[in-house]
Amino acid sequence: MDEFEQLRSELLRCRECRELFGFEPRPVTMGNSCAKIMQVSQAPSIHVHNTGRSFNDISGRRLRGEWYKISDETFYDPDIFYITSVGHCYPGKSKGQGDNPPPRICAQKWLRREIEVVNNEIFILVGKAAADFFFPKENFTDLVFSDQKINGKQAYVMPHPSPLNVKWFKDNPKFEKERIPEIRKAVHDITDKLSKEQKQSGPDRER
Repeated sequence: MDEFEQLRSELLRCRECRELFGFEPRPVTMGNSCAKIMQVSQAPSIHVHNTGRSFNDISGRRLRGEWYKISDETFYDPDIFYITSVGHCYPGKSKGQGDNPPPRICAQKWLRREIEVVNNEIFILVGKAAADFFFPKENFTDLVFSDQKINGKQAYVMPHPSPLNVKWFKDNPKFEKERIPEIRKAVHDITDKLSKEQKQSGPDRER
């Protein structure tokens, strides 16, 4: 078993937060070690917890269909997207709107190791929790509107596509008009490149 498979096996068996949550944790992460895009968000929603499929909810449909403009097949292609989060399990419902914040120990224990073993080309950070993990004390909105680097690799920061994020979108209309097209292009550059490589290698394999 290689390093990536060992990590994945350990991560999916993790139940460290069982007592904290008060229910059975279900770690969720998707993708291969060769995935070109590492997408990091806050934590799985209850819908993702129930299905075991990342971004299998309203936020995910907006992310794929309206922002990236890619098919479900492309988004869930394990060689294109490695989908993970600061907290790998649904953390439960908060007393107010939204979910509880992910336990701090999760990212320290698992996400740091994922970053080391996944050979991605770019990072996409979805939401403030993911941005804060990589860029603590930085202004979130400033991060969204400027290109970043993580371990020398291109990194983009986006707000979470959740319906609860209405105020941020209202306060920052330039995001959908100006920033999303730039992030979408970065995603499509990778998917187009992979598609071209697959077409070129196909005939060669048959010869």
